[in-house]
Amino acid sequence: MTTPARTRLQLLGHATFKVTTPEGHVILIDPWLRDNPFIPAEHRSQPRIDLMLITHGHEDHCDPQLPAIVAETRPVLVVNNIVRWFLLAQQVPEALFEPMNLGGTTAVLNGAVSVTMVNAFHVSHVQWPDGRIDLPHQAVGFVLRCSDGATIYFAGDTSVFGDMQLIGTLYCPTLAVLPIGDRYTMGPLEAAHAIRLLGVRHVVPFHYGTYPSLTGTPAQLATLTQDVAGLQIHALQASETLDMAEVTG
Repeated sequence: MTTPARTRLQLLGHATFKVTTPEGHVILIDPWLRDNPFIPAEHRSQPRIDLMLITHGHEDHCDPQLPAIVAETRPVLVVNNIVRWFLLAQQVPEALFEPMNLGGTTAVLNGAVSVTMVNAFHVSHVQWPDGRIDLPHQAVGFVLRCSDGATIYFAGDTSVFGDMQLIGTLYCPTLAVLPIGDRYTMGPLEAAHAIRLLGVRHVVPFHYGTYPSLTGTPAQLATLTQDVAGLQIHALQASETLDMAEVTG
């Protein structure tokens, strides 16, 4: 008997993740691909992208060449609303977008995936092709639920905030993807508290160790969460994959 496929999570590098669903759909979260020195060269081109989720417009989360990438792959786009305006102004077709806002949930990819947009606390901007900085905005996070029940909370760049407890209560994420680098986002201290608020037992840290200023480490996070029974910190390196069959909630 063939074992049914399970959701897989891959860290491409820095803050860019790839999810492959049981149906074979490819989802990119915060795609910075083309000139990303933290992604192995063989992964900087993604020939198939069925869905993109973008939490905010900073260049390390929203590729400056994104309109060209979208033109090549034609994914469904679920993105921060200010980023949506930015991309529409660059002639990205409106028909590709699934508009939504904080607190909403929408089914995509023929109902195989649902996406919920949730709060994040991180001030952002976009950069136009001419280098101009514009459109300040607040980041968002996403909860992604796949057909096999795998539920992943992508916090995006954020500080810790009390309503993470609501995210845990309402959506019961199997896995939380949390920034730990400090300075621009949560560090290990705040991420440790986020884990307790969310009630998760599986965590993938990201947004650390790439730039010198991002000093938080998984080892520090592990030390600060020694009291959390059953916690597993999956410290993926660039291009490494986590099979959600290994994550039991």
